Formats: sequence, structure tokens, C-alpha cells
Amino acid sequence: MYTIKDLYDLDHTLAKDYLSQFTYPWEALKGISDMILELGAGLGDDYEERSEHVWVHKTAKVFPTAYLGAPCIIGPNTEVRHCAFIRGSALVGADCVVGNSAELKNVILFDHVQTPHYNYVGDSILGYFSHMGAGSITSNVRSDKELIVIHDGTQKMETGIKKIGAMLGDYVEVGCNAVCNPGTVIGRHSNVYPTSCVRGVVPENSIYKNNGEIISKR
Repeated sequence: MYTIKDLYDLDHTLAKDYLSQFTYPWEALKGISDMILELGAGLGDDYEERSEHVWVHKTAKVFPTAYLGAPCIIGPNTEVRHCAFIRGSALVGADCVVGNSAELKNVILFDHVQTPHYNYVGDSILGYFSHMGAGSITSNVRSDKELIVIHDGTQKMETGIKKIGAMLGDYVEVGCNAVCNPGTVIGRHSNVYPTSCVRGVVPENSIYKNNGEIISKR
């Protein structure tokens, strides 16, 4: 339920070949920076290297107040809006929105992903057409600073990793001001209620409610 094959259609990201090497998405987090550097070197004339290791497609719109940290790739027809802060190690796909005061760090955003208003997305992978409502964030470090464990009901998977945000499958909708706690995995076509505090694995085609109740979509 939480493998890369379960969560993502890899035809909608430049990271297809890279992600295909792994079983679980969090295994890919460590090498995102190197993967972007390798991809960037072969992008071709449709991309401009606006500063060292910062590649922006010629059809993308980057507001002058946005910050693009290296390495990063900004895909076709994507908007990086006012005061967006891309700290680096960010692969942003085609037709995406990185919005007002949104912050990205060590992430893969598939095509058509929207993080449009005051979002923090760190150490995370967001699938095709996933959307984060205003103010929703991915929390990527436990308060006790211990290594992150993926919880799926009574089952636990040790990751051996200190920083993991959220793995959002294709077509996931996260409501406004929701918090995805470290190691959250949300299956394809699932929705999260606004202001929710999300933990563990949310199955595909589900609705995560404010009190932690999970129901299947009809």
C-alpha cells in the first residue's frame, strides 16, 4: 500500500528512472540532490541555467521575489510565485504551482502539483495532481529527534532516516492548515480534512477526518 508502485505513476516526472530503483519512496530522499545535478546536465535548450545548477524551463514563470536555491529544476509552464523559497534539492515538474511564501526543501514534485499558499514541503514526494491547501505543511523531524518509523495500523516499518516528511500519492488532496506528521503516507485519490493532524498510512481512496477517523470513499 505504500510502495512507489502503489503511490505513483512514474510517467509524470523526470525522476522516473531514479525512482524506479527503489521500493519505498523515502528510500529516494537521500539522493535527490545528486539526481537533479545529473538530470540538469542533460536537459537541453528548452531550459535555462539561471544560476549554477538552477535550471528553469523557458515556459516557466518565476516571480522576481522568488528564491531558487541550487540544485533545482523548474519544469514547463510552472509558476513560482511571490516570495516562494526553494531552498534547494527540488525537482518541480510541469504545470506546477509553488505559491506565495511556500518553502520547498529536498523534494520531488510530480507534474501538476500545487503548493499554492504558505506551505512547507520538506523531505517529501508529492504525486501527480496532488494538492496542498493553504497553510498545510509536511513536518519532517520528530520532536524527540529519533529515527522515523512508518506506522500502518499495528505494523511498523523502521526507516533508519531522521528526516522524512510526507509521501503523497497521485491525486491526493490535503485540506487547509493540515499537518502531515513525519513519515505520513497518503494513498492515491485520498482526501485529508482541513486542520487535520495526520499520522501513519492513509489508504488510497480514503477520507481522513479531523479526529483521525479514516473512511473509504463511496
